[in-house]
Amino acid sequence: MKFLITGGAGYIGSTIASALIDSGHTPVILDSLVRGRVEFTRDRIFYQGDIADRALIERIFKEHPDIQATVHCAALIIVPESTAMPYEYYRENVSKSVELFKTLSDLGYGKVVFSSSASLYDTVPGYMVVEDSPLRPGSPYARTKYMMEMVLKDFCAAYNMKGIALRYFNPIGADPKMRTGLQIRYPSLVIGKLVQTALGELDEFLITGTGWPTRDGTGIRDYVHVWDLAQAHVKAITDFDAVFERAGNPTDNYLVINLGTGNGVTVKELLSAFERVYGQEINKREAPPRPGDVAGAYANRDRAKALLGWEPQLSIEQCIADALKWGELRNSILHWDD
Repeated sequence: MKFLITGGAGYIGSTIASALIDSGHTPVILDSLVRGRVEFTRDRIFYQGDIADRALIERIFKEHPDIQATVHCAALIIVPESTAMPYEYYRENVSKSVELFKTLSDLGYGKVVFSSSASLYDTVPGYMVVEDSPLRPGSPYARTKYMMEMVLKDFCAAYNMKGIALRYFNPIGADPKMRTGLQIRYPSLVIGKLVQTALGELDEFLITGTGWPTRDGTGIRDYVHVWDLAQAHVKAITDFDAVFERAGNPTDNYLVINLGTGNGVTVKELLSAFERVYGQEINKREAPPRPGDVAGAYANRDRAKALLGWEPQLSIEQCIADALKWGELRNSILHWDD
């Protein structure tokens, strides 16, 4: 089967494309390459352009009328940047998604799997959240994801659309075959900074925020291997209608599903695991939290198991090992402008 992936040249979108290929399916990639990498599109069907470009979307579906569903990953995703550039985040993430969803509806291709975020959740006692837990997006980035979910939900109620919002927790690692990985040269994600420190690209790793009400004062997260995350997408889009039937209400056109391991790991615990896998300590120091940071959360993944038949398979040690391997290889795979 064939599937459209917006943002398919980015970190997660490209990994989903690889997982689809390995499962015998065909990804069609749409990416503006503002943050995506052309290297991740080689030997794949690729259209360079904007998700709000209706003419381009129409052309894609005219040339590939057998597309079964769309995975919408295209978005700006850096939390501190979103606090400094809210206009750009609301324009790129929200306004353009509205146009994309309307075009998909008008063309009769209304099945959408949306790349959402666990950053929507409020802090709850014990930090484990279910899909119905209170929401309190704490940054412009998180608020764009919340708004995109609401737009999709409303479109699914009003138009001929069906949507599954997959709320990612904290993807780390890389494609185990090293086809793709974290593509940002100067990443803000914790694992990217750990790898950069280990490889000598940063002088030290900053433990940002040590006063949170967690067991060691650092933020708690749910680190899930990006390859496991990609497998969940394969299950969601290849068994799309059955997912709604398993939910027990096939007339409901919108679902939310958490994607995480179900294990809460603090930043200091991640750091300790990283040093074990790396085999030595790295330079580090404590620092204040970044703009938009929150104490965190980890997933209850019962719904993902029930509706998708999905459970993560790869350990945090494998996540770290793959991230390190990709960090060593990426400068030979990605061609920077300078």
